[in-house]
Amino acid sequence: MSNAIPWTTLQAELHRRLRQTHLLPPQGRILLAISGGQDSLCLLQLLVDLQPKWGWQLALAHGDHRWPLDSQANADHVLQLATQYQLPCYLRRASLPLKGEAEGRTWRYQMLTEIAKQQGYAYVVTAHTASDRAETLLYNLLRGSGIDGLQALSWQRPLTDTIQLVRPLLEISRSQTGAFCQERELPVWQDAMNQDLGYRRNRLRQIVLPYLASHFNPQVELTLAHTAEMLSAEAAFLQQETESLLAKAIPSLAPSIAHLPADRILAQINRQCLQAAPLALQRRAIREFLRRTIDRMPSYIQTQKVTALITAPGRSRTDPLKQGWVAEVADPWIVIWDLSLGPEQRESGAGLPDCFDD
Repeated sequence: MSNAIPWTTLQAELHRRLRQTHLLPPQGRILLAISGGQDSLCLLQLLVDLQPKWGWQLALAHGDHRWPLDSQANADHVLQLATQYQLPCYLRRASLPLKGEAEGRTWRYQMLTEIAKQQGYAYVVTAHTASDRAETLLYNLLRGSGIDGLQALSWQRPLTDTIQLVRPLLEISRSQTGAFCQERELPVWQDAMNQDLGYRRNRLRQIVLPYLASHFNPQVELTLAHTAEMLSAEAAFLQQETESLLAKAIPSLAPSIAHLPADRILAQINRQCLQAAPLALQRRAIREFLRRTIDRMPSYIQTQKVTALITAPGRSRTDPLKQGWVAEVADPWIVIWDLSLGPEQRESGAGLPDCFDD
């Protein structure tokens, strides 16, 4: 597969993006997650085309989920690609079949991180496109996500302290990767799962987005992807402000609360510090405070109930947040404490219901 073919728009676009953003540095050790589908195959060819200019050390990684039935044939196809491109390839096979989307995604990132650690790759690259970004925004919007969910699929994020996950195709649509693969006559693996409408993401891809493009906006994918890009910067700013607010509002040493047993107090936050903040920051601060305390992401309703305590009368209290844990006003604090009757009940999980969704 020759690199002498004249550059197309995609090569020029990716080269420009990398020069502007420094997502992938020259001479970097890059591990490309590859499924063999059109997006990952397009990115593979683009990286190989640009490799002489950047001096990267490229390798491939593929995860066999052991499902669907042709997953072994898919893995064999990727190994053939590695041989054709003369690149190292690391193949991992799940110990048990992975059937859920969330389960498969978690396993894939764990697998990629382990390979990168073991083989010394500082960058893990995936072929997520503007189309994936649009689908993710729409999917999370329908689930009731806040701004953090709507700006999902960022250009990069850390997998560990030394390994970065990079998504260099977020300005390129799936139709563009498909056209590129056809033009270069690349051997795309056709994954039957992508046509299975039993998956919600496939229904968005095959039904909802085409309908929106036909009846509302022909450029709906790029429009949503650009919206996600704008939200990403805004979410980063809000998170920075939230961290500053929490640093002021959460005490370094737990204060004593006169009417509450010290061994029942789980966490406190100073509501007077929060009162001067805009509502958007109040909500984000309370949501992060709850997440840290209860070790689960709280729902909108739970966040709203605790946010209401910022201006509520003294001794106001929420209903149970988790197995008898409640939030209560004890000026100047909002306190999360355990009102269970005793240690035995607390350890068994008996008593008041758990209001968090699994």
